[in-house]
Amino acid sequence: MSDTRDFSPTSPTTEPIRNVHYDIEAGSPTGPTPSIKPAPSVRSVRSHTSGSKVDISPYIKRRQTRSNTVHNFDSIDNTSSRPSWHPGQEPGLDPSKPNGGRASTPAFHEDCQITVVDFSEDDMVMTDFDNKEFLDFLGKPQESWVSCRWINVNGLSWDVISALGQHKKLHRLAIEDMINTNNRTKADWYTDHTFIVLTLQKLVHLHPDGEESDSDSDDDKTSYRSKKRKSRGFWKSLRNLFSTKSKDKFNEKQRRASMIAGVHDPANGFVTGHTEGVSEAPVQKLRTLQRYHGGPNQERMTYMEAHSPLTRKKLAVSAEQVSIFLTADNTVISFFESSADDIEIPILHRLSTPDTLLRRSCDGSMITQAIIDAIIDLAIPVTTAYQDVIGELELDVLTSPDIKQSKELYVITSEITTMRNVVSPIVNLIGALRDHKSPAATSLADLRMDSKNNKAAGVKISPMAQTYLGDVEDHIILITESLDLMRRSCDNMIDLIFNTISSFQNESMKQLTIVTVIFLPLTFLTGYFGMNIERFPSINNDESYFWIIACPVAFVTTVFMMRDILKWWFTKLIQRRGISRSRKSRLSKQAIAKRSS
Repeated sequence: MSDTRDFSPTSPTTEPIRNVHYDIEAGSPTGPTPSIKPAPSVRSVRSHTSGSKVDISPYIKRRQTRSNTVHNFDSIDNTSSRPSWHPGQEPGLDPSKPNGGRASTPAFHEDCQITVVDFSEDDMVMTDFDNKEFLDFLGKPQESWVSCRWINVNGLSWDVISALGQHKKLHRLAIEDMINTNNRTKADWYTDHTFIVLTLQKLVHLHPDGEESDSDSDDDKTSYRSKKRKSRGFWKSLRNLFSTKSKDKFNEKQRRASMIAGVHDPANGFVTGHTEGVSEAPVQKLRTLQRYHGGPNQERMTYMEAHSPLTRKKLAVSAEQVSIFLTADNTVISFFESSADDIEIPILHRLSTPDTLLRRSCDGSMITQAIIDAIIDLAIPVTTAYQDVIGELELDVLTSPDIKQSKELYVITSEITTMRNVVSPIVNLIGALRDHKSPAATSLADLRMDSKNNKAAGVKISPMAQTYLGDVEDHIILITESLDLMRRSCDNMIDLIFNTISSFQNESMKQLTIVTVIFLPLTFLTGYFGMNIERFPSINNDESYFWIIACPVAFVTTVFMMRDILKWWFTKLIQRRGISRSRKSRLSKQAIAKRSS
């Protein structure tokens, strides 16, 4: 579930314990600090790494035995999800300190695609930057005609994040959440900015890896050789099976057999594809839904991706985290991992048109609403693709049910559940944005006046943005209800498969039972007349004597063994005939009444 947390300063408490006059986040004292007598019995120990002395309170005692303490888990690796993390460290990343206040620099850097859009009701200027050019741009003051600014960053790089964090004084907790790209959907309210994080999901068309085209051509060239190898003798093939070269070839075949849609190697941490349904969409390196939420078990992730019904159509669902900062000076900062173009292009088209609502409002909260709305719109083709796949499976289940179809339905149910768990919390996020109230006036005129005067009155969500966020909420509810309906449909089809197969098996057992009941007395009589007895007068008769005895015995035995089934059949026949006669009588009476009237 999404959540909203308010970190803005509140009214002072009535019973303060101690006034220290020390700014924790700034790291410097703001006034004279009263003298405090230290405890008389304070011990000091020397740190192993820095050699500095650390005071220890005498009231905190170390546990005597620590032999059962677990230092690490060799079987679980969480370094990819939370790099440079260890228990008990200082929360957050301070952009004003080297390495963010950590022991090592955050290990990620890439060439970002940064777009800065400055606009007002009369003009709009868009500028593209790389990392170095953007750092130089932040040193320049904002022009006076600019009413609203949108900074859109495609890619996560520490140099850009630290520069923006210092320039806009972004909170250290928000920066840490932005770097850890697997957060829950939420909105955190700070003094002069709001941090919003949610997940973007879209339908992508898979592209083959660069290595695969070469390998395919090599396979075509060696097709004649492979056919020739099949004609080798059995013993020679058996001997080559245990050689190292043969094992390598077998492993390579297994790797290609497990490739996603036959075009992607699961050993990579990403898939290559473009957004489905978008003309001239660039090819991107994306994480699938299973890779985003699959956890550390790579084998499960690979299996689920390879057996997804979408994979056979060269389609996949990608997921990435989107972080949005809405500041008090009417500036919006958005961070995408790789899909910024899918959101940026339609919004830029609206901003470039002077008579659009987004352009005339000059409101940062409306830009935020437009970003969230575009993210939700990208999830609609995903639901359509799942509906198409489920419709095809439903026809297969109704016409030719098979136990293998339950595996595909389980994979679809898992993906739909994961997608719903990502989309559904956005409803609570939008509710938090719509319910946020500011003590100041919330009209557009007041918002523009506060942004121009740089009043630190907190972040405001305009009434217009709150109204249009309700439309986004309706879209999310429709998507959620559609996902719930598809999940229930998959569960019902799984039940139908097992019920149908069980019914077929029961019908087969019923037929076998009838045959057994019929031939049981015949088998008994055959065994009776086939006994080796010296004086057996009945054995001297012809074949008709056997059937004269066998037929009545078989009939009586069958009726006796199937008496309940025969009783149920005759009862059903009588009831159906009674219902048919009653219906014919009622219809005839109605016809006579109509003719008489």
